[in-house]
Formats: sequence, structure tokens, C-alpha cells
Amino acid sequence: MRQVYHALGLNMHQPLGNLLALHNSNERWEARQILWCYDRPVRMLEGYEDIARLHISFSGTLLKQFEDPAIRETFHDVIDVEDMLNSYKRSNIEFLGSGLYHSVYPLIPETDWDTQTSWWLGLGRYMLGRNSFYGFWPPEMGFSMEMIPVLKRHGYKYVMVDCWYIKPKHEMRWEELRYRPHFARYGGEEIIVIPRDRELSSAQQSGLDPGWFQHEIYERTKFCDFPALVTTWTDGENGGWFRNINIQSSFWGHFFHQILNRYREGTLGFTPIHISNFIEMHPPCDEVEVYQGAWNTGHHWGGDFTQWTGSLLQKRGLEELHNCSSYYHKAKRLFDEHYHHLGNPEEVRQMIIKGYDHLLVAETSCNFFWGSSWVHRAFDDLEKAYTMLDTAVNMISERTQGHALH
Repeated sequence: MRQVYHALGLNMHQPLGNLLALHNSNERWEARQILWCYDRPVRMLEGYEDIARLHISFSGTLLKQFEDPAIRETFHDVIDVEDMLNSYKRSNIEFLGSGLYHSVYPLIPETDWDTQTSWWLGLGRYMLGRNSFYGFWPPEMGFSMEMIPVLKRHGYKYVMVDCWYIKPKHEMRWEELRYRPHFARYGGEEIIVIPRDRELSSAQQSGLDPGWFQHEIYERTKFCDFPALVTTWTDGENGGWFRNINIQSSFWGHFFHQILNRYREGTLGFTPIHISNFIEMHPPCDEVEVYQGAWNTGHHWGGDFTQWTGSLLQKRGLEELHNCSSYYHKAKRLFDEHYHHLGNPEEVRQMIIKGYDHLLVAETSCNFFWGSSWVHRAFDDLEKAYTMLDTAVNMISERTQGHALH
């Protein structure tokens, strides 16, 4: 008997400050629609807790906005943020970790990966009520093999990757490549990679009929002589399909509930499952490599990162991220070397930390997503980072008779 499982995931993300910016613009209604999208998942699970299996990845920039008292006060008539978060904490949703400021990891300095990863974990544990996170959602699905040691160091067991970038190390059938977990190795570390079906995910994003989806999964897995895991993952707040306030015409009423109803009736043909449970039952046995790349956007296929690197200004901004990161790490080394010679070490430390935070904010993917339109936001934060780091370096230099900076 064929064993077919479906893992459904949603990515929730907003750039820092975007909710308030929308509220204070002519697009105030859009902010309300977006917030309802965040409040909706836990409500849509009611009555289906026994069979629904949902995955959600929250960007750190969105969680920071949920934490902001100004957001909670401004939108108190739209959603109760505290009540929503408590509902998420009580739910059986499998949350995936991510990067704090939603950076495309392969495009930012590797020396900043650890901080982006660890700082999200601290925030995620507090906001979502989980002690650990089994899986990692790379922002924009931007993944490269070099990330594996960092993810393993922070306790992740699996990472989501786009199925287009998986390279088998031995001959593998199409359905084996897409519908089985694999493992990948780099730098002496190993992690499980979960393929996201690109085409089915695109359908999930734009609106799909449950009958079509049911038939499509059957056709795609009919030759699977192994337990098959079909994984679909999309944004959970973009487009009318998710924002529609008429639930019966939306993703939740027209698709999600209908799929679960068919499963309960025994007519679906596949089983909703959490990825962590599938891995426990069916551990991967094949090693693969993964080409670096991101998920497909409305204009680009993702493998060359053109969405974030296509213009001269985008390239210049990314180059400056690397320059500023190098300067931060140089300032940090100076501080560590001369800490005991400083009369005000904590003041200098805080200056360096604040400068670094501005650098990490500058690394936000949204600054580079919209062609050249938002790159100035990255430069604004980089300028603040340089100002604070310059101040810290000068303070160290003054306390060490000008011999600190070489």
C-alpha cells in the first residue's frame, strides 16, 4: 500500500517598521488584512487539532514587531497580539527557526551567520514558547552548503531547500529526489534536507482546488515504492488567496479545511504530517549536494539571486555589507584586546553592539528585493553602524595612546 504524506508550511514575514508604515499611509486597510493573516492560522485549527499538521516560520523582523508595545497599542482594535501569541504557544504547530533580520544568508558575510541565527533563537523561544526548533527555514529559501555547520551548531536537525537545487550523488528517480528527505554534509557536519516541491508550492500560493491538488499528488507519487513526503511552502500573508476575509473563498476555507475534511472521511489519499514526525519514522538514507540558490519570485527563478543582486546599486549595497562587517569584527577584536585598559569598557561595548545591530538590520533581504528602490535603507543603517563603530574605535585609541588601531 502506498504511503504518501503531506507537510504544509507557511512563511510569515514583514520588514521592520512596515506594519506601522502601512497604518500611517493610504494603505491602512492592507495592514489590517495582513494582521488578520497572522491571527487566522490558530483559529483555523480549531476543531481540527487531532488531524491538522501545520508548519510556520516567522521572520525575526515580524516577531520583533509583535513584541513592540506601539504595534500592540496601534492595532489593538484589529487583533489582540498577546492573545494571538498565547494561542500559538498552545498550538501543535511545528515552528521553524530562521534568521533574525531575514537575510539571504549566501549574500551576507559568513561571519554574521552565527549571530543572525542565534539571535532569532533567543527571540523565537520567548515569543513562540518552544525550547527548541527542529527545522530551519532559510530566509527567501536562500541556502548554501556552507551554512550546514552553523545550523548544526545551533541544534537544527533539518533545513528546507528548493527541490530544483538538489544534486544526487548517485542515480535517483525524479520522485525520489523530490519526495524523500536526504542528508547533506559540509565541513564535517551533516544535516537533513527537506525538498520543497516548487510547482505545487506555486499553486498553493496563488489559489488551488482541493480536488486538483489531491489528483496532482496522486499522479506525482504513483510510482513511489517508498514512503513519500510531499512538502509545499509559501508566504502566508501575500495575495488575495490568503488575505480574503471571506474564509470560505480563501486558502483556509476553500482548501485547508476541505483537505482535512476529506482526510477525516478517509477519501484524501495522503496523510497530513509534521516533518519531524516523518523523519523519525523514515530517516533519510541518501546523501545529496545542494546547489546554492533561493526560491522563485514573481520575476526570477532564484538560482542566481538576481532578485537581490540584479542592479548596480544592489551590488554596491551588498559589497558595503561585507566592508562594514569586516570593520565591525576588527573593532570587536580591538575591544577584546584592550578591554582592561579602558576606563569605560561597558560604554564602548554598547557602542559596538549597537553598531553591529545596525549592520544586521542593513542585511535584511527586503532592502535588496525591490530592485534599487529600498537599497537606501541598507545604506541608512550602514551609516549608523559606521558612526557607532568609528566612535568606539576612537575611544579605544584614545585610551591606549593612539596605538590600538593598526
